[in-house]
Amino acid sequence: DVQLQASGGGLVQPGGSLRLSCAASGFRFSSYAMSWLRQAPGKGLETVADIMNDGRTAYVDSVKGRFTISRDKSGNTSYLQMNSLMPEDTAVYYCRASQGYRIVWGQGTLVTVSS
Repeated sequence: DVQLQASGGGLVQPGGSLRLSCAASGFRFSSYAMSWLRQAPGKGLETVADIMNDGRTAYVDSVKGRFTISRDKSGNTSYLQMNSLMPEDTAVYYCRASQGYRIVWGQGTLVTVSS
């Protein structure tokens, strides 16, 4: 089966860190761009970070300098390292693989930033 399995969410205090993981199976991971998106309570879906299959990355302004997206070239996993977390980072985070019209979504993982 083609699937993405996201994990690593949880409750963290402001200023803390979390690392999200997204494990791919059933497709050629190295040929796909990977993205992390999030949906905060009452808001729309927002693309947080992208990493192309050549390693180029892009971030939404609100997370630049705090979040780092990466991918394990030898494996089938993408990561989102989140540092200096703020309450406004609270959201359900999703990973997504894309190659042209081919899109694969992972299930969401909840990140709550609260004291």
